[in-house]
Amino acid sequence: MAKRNRAEVRSAVHRRIRRKVLGTTERPRLAVYRSLNHIYAQVIDDEQARTIAAASTTEKTLGAKTGGNIEAAKLVGKTIAERTLAAGVDRVVFDRGGYLYHGRVRALTDAARAAGLNKDEVREAEAAEAKEAEAAEVEPAKPEGKQKAPKVKTKKEAAPKEASGGEASPEPKAKKEVAPKQAKAAEASSESEGAKLGDTADSGHQGG
Repeated sequence: MAKRNRAEVRSAVHRRIRRKVLGTTERPRLAVYRSLNHIYAQVIDDEQARTIAAASTTEKTLGAKTGGNIEAAKLVGKTIAERTLAAGVDRVVFDRGGYLYHGRVRALTDAARAAGLNKDEVREAEAAEAKEAEAAEVEPAKPEGKQKAPKVKTKKEAAPKEASGGEASPEPKAKKEVAPKQAKAAEASSESEGAKLGDTADSGHQGG
Protein backbone atom coordinates (compact mmCIF):
# COMPACT_ATOMS: atom_id res chain seq x y z
CA MET A 1 0.00 0.00 0.00
CA ALA A 2 1.44 3.34 -1.08
CA LYS A 3 1.96 5.94 1.63
CA ARG A 4 0.15 9.26 1.27
CA ASN A 5 1.40 12.47 2.80
CA ARG A 6 -0.78 14.90 4.73
CA ALA A 7 -1.25 17.27 1.80
CA GLU A 8 -2.68 14.50 -0.39
CA VAL A 9 -5.01 13.37 2.37
CA ARG A 10 -6.23 16.93 2.95
CA SER A 11 -6.77 17.46 -0.78
CA ALA A 12 -8.84 14.26 -0.97
CA VAL A 13 -10.97 15.32 1.98
CA HIS A 14 -11.41 18.79 0.50
CA ARG A 15 -12.58 17.35 -2.82
CA ARG A 16 -15.15 15.26 -0.97
CA ILE A 17 -16.37 18.35 0.90
CA ARG A 18 -16.56 20.40 -2.30
CA ARG A 19 -18.95 17.87 -3.82
CA LYS A 20 -21.49 18.89 -1.18
CA VAL A 21 -20.57 22.52 -0.44
CA LEU A 22 -21.27 25.12 -3.13
CA GLY A 23 -21.24 28.87 -2.76
CA THR A 24 -24.09 30.80 -4.36
CA THR A 25 -24.73 34.50 -4.89
CA GLU A 26 -27.13 34.61 -1.93
CA ARG A 27 -24.95 32.43 0.28
CA PRO A 28 -21.32 32.32 -0.85
CA ARG A 29 -18.66 29.95 0.44
CA LEU A 30 -16.23 30.89 3.21
CA ALA A 31 -13.07 28.93 2.37
CA VAL A 32 -10.19 28.59 4.82
CA TYR A 33 -6.58 27.70 4.14
CA ARG A 34 -3.82 27.55 6.71
CA SER A 35 -0.09 27.04 6.51
CA LEU A 36 2.50 26.78 9.23
CA ASN A 37 2.91 30.54 9.66
CA HIS A 38 -0.24 32.05 8.10
CA ILE A 39 -3.99 31.58 7.70
CA TYR A 40 -6.19 32.74 4.82
CA ALA A 41 -9.93 33.22 4.34
CA GLN A 42 -11.97 33.96 1.21
CA VAL A 43 -15.68 34.41 0.56
CA ILE A 44 -16.35 32.99 -2.91
CA ASP A 45 -19.39 33.01 -5.18
CA ASP A 46 -18.99 29.77 -7.16
CA GLU A 47 -21.89 30.57 -9.51
CA GLN A 48 -20.19 33.69 -10.84
CA ALA A 49 -16.64 32.47 -10.07
CA ARG A 50 -15.66 35.60 -8.17
CA THR A 51 -14.21 36.40 -4.76
CA ILE A 52 -16.39 38.75 -2.70
CA ALA A 53 -13.96 39.33 0.18
CA ALA A 54 -10.61 38.05 1.42
CA ALA A 55 -8.36 38.40 4.45
CA SER A 56 -5.11 36.81 5.64
CA THR A 57 -2.33 37.29 8.13
CA THR A 58 0.03 38.24 5.32
CA GLU A 59 -1.62 41.70 5.23
CA LYS A 60 0.47 44.26 7.07
CA THR A 61 -2.61 46.33 7.88
CA LEU A 62 -3.93 43.62 10.21
CA GLY A 63 -0.91 44.00 12.45
CA ALA A 64 -0.51 40.26 13.09
CA LYS A 65 3.11 39.31 13.70
CA THR A 66 2.42 35.67 12.87
CA GLY A 67 -0.52 33.65 11.63
CA GLY A 68 0.41 30.48 13.46
CA ASN A 69 -1.66 31.11 16.58
CA ILE A 70 -5.32 31.31 17.55
CA GLU A 71 -5.29 35.07 18.19
CA ALA A 72 -4.27 35.73 14.60
CA ALA A 73 -6.99 33.36 13.35
CA LYS A 74 -9.60 35.26 15.39
CA LEU A 75 -8.37 38.55 13.89
CA VAL A 76 -8.71 37.16 10.35
CA GLY A 77 -12.19 35.82 11.13
CA LYS A 78 -13.35 39.18 12.42
CA THR A 79 -11.84 41.01 9.43
CA ILE A 80 -13.39 38.69 6.82
CA ALA A 81 -16.78 39.03 8.50
CA GLU A 82 -16.62 42.84 8.45
CA ARG A 83 -15.62 42.90 4.77
CA THR A 84 -18.32 40.38 3.82
CA LEU A 85 -21.03 42.37 5.61
CA ALA A 86 -19.79 45.54 3.91
CA ALA A 87 -20.29 43.77 0.56
CA GLY A 88 -23.96 43.15 1.44
CA VAL A 89 -23.69 39.46 2.39
CA ASP A 90 -24.60 38.23 5.87
CA ARG A 91 -24.92 34.47 5.30
CA VAL A 92 -22.19 32.10 4.15
CA VAL A 93 -21.58 28.36 3.94
CA PHE A 94 -18.42 27.18 5.68
CA ASP A 95 -15.71 25.27 3.83
CA ARG A 96 -13.05 23.99 6.24
CA GLY A 97 -10.71 23.10 3.37
CA GLY A 98 -10.16 19.51 4.46
CA TYR A 99 -8.79 20.50 7.87
CA LEU A 100 -10.16 19.24 11.16
CA TYR A 101 -12.59 21.63 12.81
CA HIS A 102 -10.47 22.69 15.77
CA GLY A 103 -7.64 25.06 16.64
CA ARG A 104 -7.10 27.98 14.28
CA VAL A 105 -9.80 26.88 11.84
CA ARG A 106 -12.46 26.79 14.53
CA ALA A 107 -11.24 30.07 16.06
CA LEU A 108 -11.56 31.83 12.69
CA THR A 109 -15.08 30.51 12.15
CA ASP A 110 -16.27 31.39 15.66
CA ALA A 111 -14.84 34.90 15.33
CA ALA A 112 -16.64 35.37 11.99
CA ARG A 113 -19.94 34.29 13.57
CA ALA A 114 -19.40 36.59 16.55
CA ALA A 115 -18.74 39.49 14.16
CA GLY A 116 -22.14 39.07 12.49
CA LEU A 117 -22.03 36.29 9.90
CA ASN A 118 -24.85 33.69 10.04
CA LYS A 119 -26.70 35.42 12.87
CA ASP A 120 -29.73 33.20 12.30
CA GLU A 121 -27.73 30.06 13.02
CA VAL A 122 -26.29 31.58 16.20
CA ARG A 123 -29.75 32.56 17.41
CA GLU A 124 -31.17 29.13 16.65
CA ALA A 125 -28.30 27.46 18.52
CA GLU A 126 -28.79 29.75 21.52
CA ALA A 127 -32.55 29.13 21.50
CA ALA A 128 -31.99 25.37 21.38
CA GLU A 129 -29.56 25.56 24.31
CA ALA A 130 -32.05 27.67 26.29
CA LYS A 131 -34.83 25.14 25.66
CA GLU A 132 -32.61 22.27 26.77
CA ALA A 133 -31.71 24.15 29.96
CA GLU A 134 -35.40 24.87 30.71
CA ALA A 135 -36.33 21.23 30.08
CA ALA A 136 -33.58 20.08 32.43
CA GLU A 137 -34.86 22.43 35.17
CA VAL A 138 -38.49 21.39 34.71
CA GLU A 139 -37.81 17.65 34.92
CA PRO A 140 -38.16 16.45 38.54
CA ALA A 141 -35.18 14.89 40.21
CA LYS A 142 -35.36 11.13 40.11
CA PRO A 143 -34.78 9.22 43.38
CA GLU A 144 -31.45 7.48 43.70
CA GLY A 145 -32.90 4.05 44.44
CA LYS A 146 -35.88 2.46 42.80
CA GLN A 147 -38.79 2.10 45.21
CA LYS A 148 -41.03 -0.85 44.52
CA ALA A 149 -44.68 -0.69 45.47
CA PRO A 150 -45.77 -3.29 48.03
CA LYS A 151 -47.52 -6.28 46.48
CA VAL A 152 -51.11 -6.98 47.49
CA LYS A 153 -51.44 -10.51 48.82
CA THR A 154 -54.26 -12.65 47.53
CA LYS A 155 -56.37 -14.89 49.74
CA LYS A 156 -54.60 -18.00 48.49
CA GLU A 157 -51.16 -16.57 49.33
CA ALA A 158 -52.25 -15.22 52.74
CA ALA A 159 -54.06 -18.38 53.99
CA PRO A 160 -51.08 -20.80 54.06
CA LYS A 161 -48.82 -18.23 55.74
CA GLU A 162 -51.39 -17.53 58.46
CA ALA A 163 -51.87 -21.26 59.14
CA SER A 164 -48.16 -21.98 59.25
CA GLY A 165 -47.31 -18.86 61.23
CA GLY A 166 -49.49 -19.71 64.26
CA GLU A 167 -50.58 -22.85 66.07
CA ALA A 168 -53.09 -25.22 64.55
CA SER A 169 -56.73 -24.32 65.13
CA PRO A 170 -58.40 -25.96 68.18
CA GLU A 171 -61.13 -27.63 66.14
CA PRO A 172 -59.00 -30.48 64.73
CA LYS A 173 -57.58 -31.15 68.20
CA ALA A 174 -61.06 -31.33 69.68
CA LYS A 175 -62.12 -33.79 67.04
CA LYS A 176 -59.05 -35.94 67.63
CA GLU A 177 -59.58 -35.86 71.40
CA VAL A 178 -63.32 -36.58 71.20
CA ALA A 179 -62.96 -39.60 68.91
CA PRO A 180 -60.93 -41.76 71.33
CA LYS A 181 -63.25 -40.90 74.24
CA GLN A 182 -66.31 -41.92 72.24
CA ALA A 183 -64.58 -45.19 71.29
CA LYS A 184 -63.70 -45.91 74.91
CA ALA A 185 -67.27 -45.14 76.01
CA ALA A 186 -68.66 -47.45 73.32
CA GLU A 187 -66.33 -50.23 74.43
CA ALA A 188 -67.31 -49.78 78.08
CA SER A 189 -71.01 -49.85 77.26
CA SER A 190 -70.59 -52.99 75.15
CA GLU A 191 -68.68 -54.67 77.97
CA SER A 192 -71.38 -53.79 80.50
CA GLU A 193 -74.12 -55.09 78.22
CA GLY A 194 -72.14 -58.34 77.72
CA ALA A 195 -71.76 -58.72 81.48
CA LYS A 196 -75.50 -58.26 81.99
CA LEU A 197 -76.30 -60.86 79.37
CA GLY A 198 -73.90 -63.27 80.99
CA ASP A 199 -75.51 -62.76 84.40
CA THR A 200 -78.99 -63.45 82.98
CA ALA A 201 -77.74 -66.52 81.22
CA ASP A 202 -76.18 -67.84 84.45
CA SER A 203 -79.34 -67.17 86.42
CA GLY A 204 -81.40 -69.12 83.81
CA HIS A 205 -79.15 -72.09 84.03
CA GLN A 206 -79.29 -72.11 87.80
CA GLY A 207 -83.10 -71.91 87.81
CA GLY A 208 -83.43 -74.85 85.45
